[in-house]
Amino acid sequence: MTPDEVRAFLRDNHRAVMATFRSDGRPQLSPVTAAVDDQGRVMISTRQTAMKTKNLRRDPRISLCLLNDGFFGDWAQVEGSAEIVELPEAMDLLVDYYRRVSGEHPDWDDYRAAMERDKRVVVRFTIERAGPTVAG
Repeated sequence: MTPDEVRAFLRDNHRAVMATFRSDGRPQLSPVTAAVDDQGRVMISTRQTAMKTKNLRRDPRISLCLLNDGFFGDWAQVEGSAEIVELPEAMDLLVDYYRRVSGEHPDWDDYRAAMERDKRVVVRFTIERAGPTVAG
């Protein structure tokens, strides 16, 4: 898959498993919901205190295995270097992220309060590598 094909896949398929690296070099895997922004970057929402966030602060390498809702069938993998955007700068990005994944929220004030309460951040990255490139 090319980066553009992955972006198209991500517009309709938001389930993913994210890999970051622990301090001992082993992978730490997390189920996440992913989207693609207007600049073609992959974005997820997570907590400022999550281990994946701590791992990315130390080592920004990130990989996602993107899955379709049925699990089997089409899938993709993307890799890049993560950027972490924190509140208050992240709030508009969190709203945009929600809209891309779930549409309109019934109470945006409540959503914004929850993002602050949960200390949410946006992790985003430019696709540096995409695949699979070989079918087997």
